Amino acid sequence: MRYHTELTLEGRTLDIETGHVARAADGAAWVRYGDTVVLVTAVASKQQREGVDFFPLTVDYQERFYAAGKIPGGFFKREGRPHEKETLSARLIDRSIRPLFPAGYHQDVQIIATVLSADLENDPDVLAVVGASAALTLSPIPFLGPLGCVRVARVGGQFVLNPTYAQITQSDLDMVVSGTDDAIMMVEGGAHEVPEDVLLEALMHGHRALKAIIAKQRDLAREVGVQKAPFASPSMDPALHARVEALVRPHLRDLVFVPEKEIQQARRKELLGTALAELKAEEEGTGLEVKEIFDDLEKKELRRLILEEGRRADGRTTTTVRPITCEVGVLPRTHGSALFTRGQTQALVTTTLGTSEDEQRLDDLEGESTKRFMLHYNFPPFSVGEVKFIRGASRRDIGHGNLAERAIHPVLPSKEEFPYTVRIVSDILESNGSSSMATVCGASLALMDTGVPVKAAVAGVAMGLVKEGDRTAVLTDIQGLEDHLGDMDFKVAGTRVGVTSIQMDIKLREGVTESVLQQALAQARQARLNVLEIMDRAMAAPRPSLSPYAPRILSFKIPVDKIREVIGPGGKIIRGIVEQTGAKIDIEDDGTVAIASVDEAAARKAMEIIGRIVEVAEVGKVYQGRVVKITDFGAFVEILPGTDGLLHISQISAERIKRVEDVLKEGQEIQVKVIEVDKAGKIRLSRRDLLREAGEKVEEPGEAHPPAEERSGSGSGRPHGGHGGRRSSGR
Repeated sequence: MRYHTELTLEGRTLDIETGHVARAADGAAWVRYGDTVVLVTAVASKQQREGVDFFPLTVDYQERFYAAGKIPGGFFKREGRPHEKETLSARLIDRSIRPLFPAGYHQDVQIIATVLSADLENDPDVLAVVGASAALTLSPIPFLGPLGCVRVARVGGQFVLNPTYAQITQSDLDMVVSGTDDAIMMVEGGAHEVPEDVLLEALMHGHRALKAIIAKQRDLAREVGVQKAPFASPSMDPALHARVEALVRPHLRDLVFVPEKEIQQARRKELLGTALAELKAEEEGTGLEVKEIFDDLEKKELRRLILEEGRRADGRTTTTVRPITCEVGVLPRTHGSALFTRGQTQALVTTTLGTSEDEQRLDDLEGESTKRFMLHYNFPPFSVGEVKFIRGASRRDIGHGNLAERAIHPVLPSKEEFPYTVRIVSDILESNGSSSMATVCGASLALMDTGVPVKAAVAGVAMGLVKEGDRTAVLTDIQGLEDHLGDMDFKVAGTRVGVTSIQMDIKLREGVTESVLQQALAQARQARLNVLEIMDRAMAAPRPSLSPYAPRILSFKIPVDKIREVIGPGGKIIRGIVEQTGAKIDIEDDGTVAIASVDEAAARKAMEIIGRIVEVAEVGKVYQGRVVKITDFGAFVEILPGTDGLLHISQISAERIKRVEDVLKEGQEIQVKVIEVDKAGKIRLSRRDLLREAGEKVEEPGEAHPPAEERSGSGSGRPHGGHGGRRSSGR
């Protein structure tokens, strides 16, 4: 049977339907907004996975090219591996729903979101999150939802829910907010240096809008008559718990207060090993349960120390940032580099500059586009002391890179101000929490080390939370243990003016309230300002000039109708300039020319050559020209590349001459002055005027010269200056 519900958001209908398609799945939701349609399915395995202590959730988001009426490129003409947008959208779904499964639920669950129709106005990622919640709510799978999800923008000072792509380009913030009736569960977004109070207002505006979406899902579930499969979270054996606690409790306080990550992990492994060895003799098959009890005891001790004594694992207060060191110019041949170290987290960040040829080409549902700024994040296994195969970028790598990219993008100069393609690479050399925020700080320093004229420095910090009942503690600059055993990972990056990027993940099923968010944003701002002060000591402003190894790009505009002249027939002219100077030359359709070369002199030479090609003759200006053709009534002189003018026989010499050949010959270089450019673009030249100015006696012309019709240039067989005097060439 077919069921559906709908509501109106920003004048458009959000429709959720079930029961008509994908009926073999445990739950399916057909979500439509405008003409964008996403199908989301949820399926759980029939048995609990044995021997695991984690929830095996898999989320896939896939965009079908047919959704936008497109055929995929490439040889195989079918969708390939997930591109970055698909990966980021899958993460949005995963991070939103993961906290809402009951503790101890270890059945495999797979969520598949498929974009079936794209109207190229409404982003399907938010619909996919709503669809995942609806599919789970409509299934027998135990799910503590539903939840809602919206995108929030601010256009002209007004908040807009689920903005169109066009509205996003006009907005100074772009945030995805998901949550339950009571609290926010997940946030992902960026902003253009927006103050914290505006950001908080946007979050709460989005949360208020979620409630209507949640209510509609509940109505639909009641109409369908969903029956949830019974599930009770497994309880620990009280006797085993008491024995493990007796063994490890006396040592937990000392274990938690080991500041060095490697030493702490080694002692933890040793203490857990002792407990496992002692209890193994008493009862077989309890290893996994002993580990769970050990984790629970460690978590409770860490949280107790923070809430009751105000002490953290490394001895800091709740608002203290770990020690920071900043170094710039650490790599001699890169265009720019920085090494940012905060506690036991270290990021080596480099900047590389390129031309428009180096821009990333994107082929998404929205169409083909280019990207001139890229930030790539790499997390090698040695950074956490592990041995693993090095493969392609993981979902985590892509997510962290995107977060840092959003943080930096608002402070970059425009293409008109700085016509370079910019690539930043962050290699994490050591990690103990908040490596993405270390990437932001290192990227800001590396850009300034390169000489990129950024608008401001950017820094980031990760905030944590410990909540037990009514007691809460917001932690500034969390490390790995606090992330693992805490309740929140809230990353905030920005400048001194405001926030540029934000990401929040919550482990609490009840989410976080407005007051917690307000406190976290306030502490994050204070920490960010402290970090920026330390970064200023290493580099307070961009270098005045680029690295000697970076290309020099000279950018200027030429008339659009001159482009073909610069390119020449079959590209002959522009290839000749490249061969002569060694510079790279890019010409865009709007007439923007970018000349790139590591040798600035070569770039300027290429610029000069192009300038001469597109130069327009000016009346009264003197040119060094070359005689290219002689006729009975005068000579044609090339004064600019491809531009000729007529030097009439009466204007050749101070004295009257009978034959042009008596004074000039083809190939001869002479100085001439432009005396007229008519409406048709034809150019008249004079050498006689220059001789007069030099003081030579000038004989006035008589009637012996050719008639006026010959002086007009008709029948010359050669075009004249201006538009008519250009040598035609194909682009």
